[in-house]
Amino acid sequence: MTIPVTIRIQEADFDIAREIAALTEGRTDTGAVVTFTGVCRGAEGGETIAALTLEHYPGMAEAEIARHAETAAARWPLNGLTVIHRVGRIQPGENIVLVVTSSAHRHAAFEAAEFLMDYLKAHAPFWKREEGGSGTGWVDARAHDDAAAERWTKS
Repeated sequence: MTIPVTIRIQEADFDIAREIAALTEGRTDTGAVVTFTGVCRGAEGGETIAALTLEHYPGMAEAEIARHAETAAARWPLNGLTVIHRVGRIQPGENIVLVVTSSAHRHAAFEAAEFLMDYLKAHAPFWKREEGGSGTGWVDARAHDDAAAERWTKS
């Protein structure tokens, strides 16, 4: 059985409750829904962040996220999943990313959501530029994000 998968990359904010409702509507086999929402912080490492600008390569980013969504659906008994990632200029307190997974049981939903977020942080084709008190600059990949994603290849 193919599960419903929604992947969107958009500039507009998203409504978390609406996305959960869309994923679970009419389903009586869902016992767990797990959501993760990434929000823009106002500071990092003692430096103020005025805004983030996220860029992507259209088509490629969606395809890569879809590939990992397929992996999650094959690895865990999910009823559905949603990944929404914003691009453009995002200010502190605004949503950046949403991952929603649903399953009959919580364990699968939690693990699949964590797997997808670890992938998004480490490998999704997005580029992030921070504006702050020290100026503007591109954010480099972080070793702890790579390590978090790597653990999924060992289990």
